[in-house]
Amino acid sequence: MKALPEIIDILILFTIIMYALFTGVVTATEAAAASCALGLAICLIRKKLTWKGFMASIGDTLRISCLVFMIVAGATIFGRFLAITRLPFEAASWISTLDLPNWVLLWMILLCYIIGGCVMDALAFLLISLPIFFPLVTAMGYDPIWFGQVVCIVTTMGAIMPPIGICCYIVAGMAKDIPLGTVFRGALYYIPAYIISMAILMLSPYWTVLVLSDLVK
Repeated sequence: MKALPEIIDILILFTIIMYALFTGVVTATEAAAASCALGLAICLIRKKLTWKGFMASIGDTLRISCLVFMIVAGATIFGRFLAITRLPFEAASWISTLDLPNWVLLWMILLCYIIGGCVMDALAFLLISLPIFFPLVTAMGYDPIWFGQVVCIVTTMGAIMPPIGICCYIVAGMAKDIPLGTVFRGALYYIPAYIISMAILMLSPYWTVLVLSDLVK
């Protein structure tokens, strides 16, 4: 409770960006740039930004951006390879012939995303797996927007789970005085919230996702 006043700035920033997104003032890409600009302004107002820290953030941004571009390039090549081999379409056709309810197949796919999120970077796994699973999910009649929301939640859940839990490693790298095991134990407290969110999405996909999507300008 004592630490809550320290996040007021973040809550204000989040509210402004989400309002701008839903009202159509900015696109998703522009929202990222606006967030950086507002975050920089907050740091300047609070007088907590040093030149050394600013240059360090620039260097980290360049390094991560290059990493993401390499992942995207590799995943794009891999996706083209899958398309040529017709593996995604054949896999979707084979799974569709299984005598299993659609919800069972969906949970099998989500389990793959949870495991993949544990051992791989979320973006890399999404780029590699979506060409395989997306045709199957749409063939089963599920809404693509709803499936995208579900996959994002499930993959980020994997990003805080052992053994990899890339987000936990990032936090441990930023807070070097806190052991990695402590970070993982703290992150596990969020798992029930993920499970509840998934249950709500499964029980009422129309009201939880599609209605919100229609509000975006």
